Amino acid sequence: MTDAPKPKRKDRVPMPEQDPKVRATNFLEVPLGYTPEMAVEEAKRCLQCKKPACVCGCPVNINIPGFIKLIAEEKFAEAARKIKETNALPAVCGRVCPQESQCEAQCVLNKAGRAIAIGRLERFAADFERENNLIQLPQKAKPNGKRIAVVGSGPSGLTVAGDMVLLGYDVTVFEAFHKPGGVLMYGIPEFRLPKAIVEKEVDYLVRLGVHLKLNEIAGKTVSVDELLGERGFDAVFIGVGAGLPKFLGIPGENFGGMYSANEYLTRSNLMKAYRFPEYDTPIVKGKKVCVIGGGNVAMDAARTALRLGGEVFIVYRRGRDEMPARAEEIHHAEQEGVKLNLLTNPIEILGNENSMVKGLKCSRMELGEPDESGRRRPVTVPNSEFVIDCDLVINAIGAGANPLLTTSTPGLELNKWGYIVADEWGKTKKEGVWAGGDIVTGMATVIEAMGAGKKSAMDMHEKLMGVKKVQQAPGALPDDMTCEMPAKR
Repeated sequence: MTDAPKPKRKDRVPMPEQDPKVRATNFLEVPLGYTPEMAVEEAKRCLQCKKPACVCGCPVNINIPGFIKLIAEEKFAEAARKIKETNALPAVCGRVCPQESQCEAQCVLNKAGRAIAIGRLERFAADFERENNLIQLPQKAKPNGKRIAVVGSGPSGLTVAGDMVLLGYDVTVFEAFHKPGGVLMYGIPEFRLPKAIVEKEVDYLVRLGVHLKLNEIAGKTVSVDELLGERGFDAVFIGVGAGLPKFLGIPGENFGGMYSANEYLTRSNLMKAYRFPEYDTPIVKGKKVCVIGGGNVAMDAARTALRLGGEVFIVYRRGRDEMPARAEEIHHAEQEGVKLNLLTNPIEILGNENSMVKGLKCSRMELGEPDESGRRRPVTVPNSEFVIDCDLVINAIGAGANPLLTTSTPGLELNKWGYIVADEWGKTKKEGVWAGGDIVTGMATVIEAMGAGKKSAMDMHEKLMGVKKVQQAPGALPDDMTCEMPAKR
């Protein structure tokens, strides 16, 4: 008599995490990752759909059923290699991509609220391969004699570099900072994306043959025209992101103790100010901190300030349902002790006799009709002003296009916000130049920037070598199914 088959688990396997009270005092990664047993159990929940909509929900069209099947078969390194057929940064994407609104949102099991944990499985496969020294370099095409310059080493630039080097191009990435990674290094905190992992992902691209030029400020130390001219590159991809801070335009923004989230997070993440004086970049450690904004950057800044010893308040003019941050990030912030001041709009930063921040004057808001973003518009409640006592204010309401490169590059067309105008494949109005990521779309997600980079790489390859575009990974979709492409950007 044989045992009855074990029924499939209905709910997703939870991922272990640091205890909130413990993690609020350190900068170690919050989620601890799946064990092999957990990963196999979760992977076996996958229905292996004949027409996997999850693939179309992924901006880089990873062969999701393919890599999950390999995990279920305990072929963990092979699963990582399957992902890398279209995604050179799986350990990053498994940690910071909003899977719940992309690939997992398309999972048929999501109808019952139990989508496969695609992101967690991607992270597991990438970590297993790296931690067990099982990384293998894929076969590259023969050198084709063409040279590509990539300006910016963020997600879109690294994607272009990884795709083009495999296609036989000589690729050089120019990065303004002293370390590569772009927003992955300067914008996302250690407890959400360890920098050692970013460094390993970049090292993989270097091993593939990508050249890195650090401390090269495009628009200052080198121009796009110089890259296309005397430096001999056949094409340039611009992926410099959107790193120019936006401000509220309210009184008191020049007081000491007022930071943009860009500077605050760059000091902490890239320059490791949270480990001062071991690293020689100081950072203000507020006792009572107000973070203005409701997106992922606001959550990152708030959780960083908390770990530096502050009592932290998120100040956001809409309600919780309108917050653009990932639900998981809001949940983690609240678990750790960050307080949400919702329907609250800052109207003035107050200073003391030494011109240092001492408070944030706000007004209460209520929600009216939806605006152009689809969210209900906040409306001021008359005579509702009040003050939040604080000694540090971090402005996290967004960022814009840095004009350094764009205004020094003749022939680039910009829109009214200063972003580069490009077609659906990233081709700009300037001959030989493509662009993608936040410098085209404004602030978006890591995976959306990577998707833009992938499209630009395909278009470059077609224009330079006459090779027809192919988007999804081999075997990712059946022959009678295609993802709508190019996806709207």
